[in-house]
Amino acid sequence: MLNFVLCDDSQDAIDRLSKMLDSIIIQNRLSGQITFSTKNPFELLKYVKTNPVNVVILDIDLNNEIDGLKLAESIRKQDKNTYIIFITGHLEFGLVAYKYKTFDYIPKPLTAKRFEETILRLFEDVSDGNPKYIRLDNNKTIIPENSVKFIHKDGMKLVFTTDTRNYEVYNSFNKIESILPRQFVRCHKSYIVNLDKINDIDFSTNMISFTKNEKCYIGPKYKNNFMEVFNHGNFTNNYDSFDNAE
Repeated sequence: MLNFVLCDDSQDAIDRLSKMLDSIIIQNRLSGQITFSTKNPFELLKYVKTNPVNVVILDIDLNNEIDGLKLAESIRKQDKNTYIIFITGHLEFGLVAYKYKTFDYIPKPLTAKRFEETILRLFEDVSDGNPKYIRLDNNKTIIPENSVKFIHKDGMKLVFTTDTRNYEVYNSFNKIESILPRQFVRCHKSYIVNLDKINDIDFSTNMISFTKNEKCYIGPKYKNNFMEVFNHGNFTNNYDSFDNAE
């Protein structure tokens, strides 16, 4: 399920865009929903900081001290993987907009056909190749896989520590392991780490470090396998035979 948010200085434009997007999602049986819309860019930034957002659709001229380009820049600093789509009459900013890894830049007036082409292409991009998202709590929430630093088992819950925030879900390692990509490695009975996000490893203390001084541990019964995977990329025994290890 992709979560869409919308921002335009005109409520009429937001309402029209919402109806068009809902129609495209329903007619094409896409897994998406509009979770938030606003005329205030600061409200959008606040929402993005505390909620899972996959696609941001916005105008450039927001009649505010912060325009759509600055808004996109702020969003991109928080999350490198959020899809950004501009729908605007200011075509002169097209090249600047793509500086922020814009997925598409659609001129106004917006047509249903042009908008549908972009949305369908976006869903194709999400599904192409290896999975780009990890689905949580019965597919209601999806998070970019490369934003996850590590997963910590805390009682009946799993805590996903990401670049921007933590997500807590009631699940088990056994279930979540089946959907994780290969760079996620079990290093402890209570930790799975993303090899791509590791900052440093101290094998003398069995400590793995990430940005923001976040750390997790290497269990003694996982150490040899973890080192094999980390050093040589041998994923054969990544999760197997360790379910009851310490």
